Amino acid sequence: MTAAAGAVHAVASVAELVSRVREGRYGADPAEQRISVAFLTSQAVRHGGRASGYRNEVLSLRLAEAVGSCAVEPGALPGDALDGCVGADIGQLLAHPLPAVRTAALDAYLSHVLPHTPAHGARPVPLPAGSSLLKSRARARAVVSLLPPAPAVRRVLVVGVVNSLLEQLRERGTDYVPCDLKGGSTEWGEHVRTDTHAELDRCDALLVSGMTLGNGTFTPLLEHARATAKPLVLFAQTGSAVLPRFVGSGVTAVSAEPYPFFWLDGGPGVLHHYSTAGGGAGRPAGTA
Repeated sequence: MTAAAGAVHAVASVAELVSRVREGRYGADPAEQRISVAFLTSQAVRHGGRASGYRNEVLSLRLAEAVGSCAVEPGALPGDALDGCVGADIGQLLAHPLPAVRTAALDAYLSHVLPHTPAHGARPVPLPAGSSLLKSRARARAVVSLLPPAPAVRRVLVVGVVNSLLEQLRERGTDYVPCDLKGGSTEWGEHVRTDTHAELDRCDALLVSGMTLGNGTFTPLLEHARATAKPLVLFAQTGSAVLPRFVGSGVTAVSAEPYPFFWLDGGPGVLHHYSTAGGGAGRPAGTA
């Protein structure tokens, strides 16, 4: 089976996807694909005009021309995590004890064999050059555009709070429930819930961070979307090449953003949209 042929078949679970990779169903033996570079990106940000900031930390693994990534809580990875990845093959890393390493390895492999191209279901969406806030807002518009419009969607469960996404929902008049394991409050003083599952029945669509793939909370959300036929849209820096494989199997759309992410560079960038409509349903990101 060629990579293009394998790409058209959605998977039901992460375990099924890993099994396909191990079997070489995507055209490359994972035991022969070795990680050449492993690196950690640590970022602190406070956009101009915003009242609060945040920190990010992302583990990335390079396989040939591709980079796979998984976000982690700052300081969560042991000091020797990078050393254990360099020179290891994908087959080994898919069995690594750290979920972040397993996720980044799977993402690197799939980014290599199923790059973000129209042949594999992706539609490029340009991001403009500009300040960190301008690019954040442009990205948010592109992501939110993948949600069905009102009245089909009245209240969105947002898992992984990004203030620019909430801002876009507010601008289009869509109610939302912000959820994040970190808790806290939004830019507008709204309480951020930490028990996502307690909020599921209150919402008729889900807007979910790819970080759920790395922290083990993705599968219950996927199962809820399948059981209820609610739209599930993912914005993915973590697992940008992994999560598109679920489109049509509980996932409505994915805005995939492989490394380097929008917050790393002031120049123009690109998102890759996948959707059940084919090739991504979002409008161009435009400018702020």
